[in-house]
Order: sequence, then C-alpha cells, then structure tokens
Amino acid sequence: MQIPITLEDNAITHHDFIPEIEAGLLAQSASISPKFLYDPLGSHLFTAITLLPEYYLTNIEKNIFTQYQEQISNAVGIGGTLIDLGAGNCQKAESFFNSIKPSSYLAIDFSVEYLQDALKKLAGKYPHIHMQCIGMDFSKQLMIPSSITSKRTFFYPGSSIGNFLSLEALQLLSQIKSQANDGGLLIGVDLMKEDSVLMAAYDDPLKVTAAFNLNILRSINSQLGSNFRVDQFHHKVIINHTENRVELYLEALEDLTVSWPGNSRAFKMGELIHTENSHKYTMESIKQLLKSAGFETTQIWTDPKHYFAVIYAQ
Repeated sequence: MQIPITLEDNAITHHDFIPEIEAGLLAQSASISPKFLYDPLGSHLFTAITLLPEYYLTNIEKNIFTQYQEQISNAVGIGGTLIDLGAGNCQKAESFFNSIKPSSYLAIDFSVEYLQDALKKLAGKYPHIHMQCIGMDFSKQLMIPSSITSKRTFFYPGSSIGNFLSLEALQLLSQIKSQANDGGLLIGVDLMKEDSVLMAAYDDPLKVTAAFNLNILRSINSQLGSNFRVDQFHHKVIINHTENRVELYLEALEDLTVSWPGNSRAFKMGELIHTENSHKYTMESIKQLLKSAGFETTQIWTDPKHYFAVIYAQ
C-alpha cells in the first residue's frame, strides 16, 4: 500500500540544524539537543531500551494502557485523528486503534525514515485508517497541517515531556492545546522515585542506553561533518535532585579536539557534553503544568507504586 508522506514546510533538512549544533558544541558547557539521539540507528536502539527489564517505564505504561483501556478510550472518545508525537515504531498508538477507532493517524518524529518503515507495516493491518507521517522538530514548533479538520487527539506517551525544561514543556503543551480542536492530549508522565530505580533504568547492565547515548556523536557527524570518535567518550548519568531530573552526559576519556568544516572544539579529559534531561514529576506538578497550558480537565491513571502516570487532558 502506498503511504502518503506529508513533509510540507516542516520537512527536516540537513542544513536546518548546523547553527544549532555548533552553538551547543561551542558553548562554555557543551551540549547536544536530545532530538539528535533519534536518527535511524538511535531509534532502533531506543526501541531496544524499552525491552530492558530495568527500563520500568515501558512495562508500567503498557500495564496502565491495558488495565484501563476502556476508561481511557471512553475519556478520549471514538474517531477523529490520532496524532502521535515522537511516534517511534508506532506500536503504542497501535494498541489503541481498535478501541479509539481513529479514522486517520498522523505519526510525527524526528527520524522520518524510521517512521516510513513503521507505517508501511501498519498500513496492511489497518487499511481503513488513513495514515501519514511528518518528519518534524516539534521541540521548536508544532504545526499540524490544516488539512486535518477532524477532532484531534494528541498522543505523547513514554514520558518524553520530561526531556523539556519547564518553560519549554509549557510552550509545547500550550501549542498542543491550541491545535487540539475539540480533542485533547493523552500523555505519559514519569513520576519521582528512588535513585536506585532511576540509575538502573538509565545505566543498564547491558549498556544499551550507553550505546544509545554515544550514538548521538555519529548522528552529529552525519549532520555537521565532524570527526567525533565514540571510543573517546563515556556514558555518564547524574541524578539532579534540585531539578528533579536524570541528566545524561558524554564524558571525554582523554584530551581531544573535534573538528568540522569551519570550526573545532577542544575537550579536556573529564569534560562533559550534556545530551538529555529526563524530568520526573509529582502528581501536583504535572497537573499544574497542564492547567497553565490551558487544559481545564484531567483524568489520571497510575500504577500501584505510583511510578508512572497516564493522563488525558482536555
């Protein structure tokens, strides 16, 4: 089946990100945006992470979806367009196709190539659902095509909202609210918990998360033409209790210089490149954030340990 691919003005092009990447690398404290974690290889590695027993989020969220699917589906309603933000392999959205019965499905992610492969597999199974995808950096601006006029249900599972700083999260949620039409937002949120659980999840014994984090250097090499070497860096995890978040870094294992066309950056041994934040919320803090973004009502489902929450906001 032919899958219509919608690129429009939101298409991700090679040159969009060079100034942003350079600015991050040349800053006093170097950083790389976490969106560059999700190139095609990074997307596959993240899928592998979700299969790890230490990565509690996937199983707990799946259990919530399964246990409360009828309640969730009743809250969301039937039909309309399901808009999957950070869709990845699209499997989480697929779990709701039979209960929510969307007439159309729009998958949005940074890696459009990975989406195309996922949608080709879905199309044969659900020929009655109109499917399309967009490669979009919605961390900067979310812009849903005006051609989607039906009720919009935004789906943002897996706690990815935690990657954003408070103001950035508010901006994204406000954009979702303004474009939801008569629909709403079904979102997954990771809650604060003990350090031992967090460390095991973000620095697993098989080092899949380390490979995922280190792969961002290859992703940047392809974008920037730089000469990062993965073997010169180490995956590092810090739990920041002041900000209620897990922070991912790459630590230089030696003094080194990375160059790319027109510029370079020297790193001292032990110097860090920040790659990701994963903020952890309390029930009150996430409800307040959604309220500030314009959502008037929330329905919340959680697990017995209160490790994770699934929320429908409207």
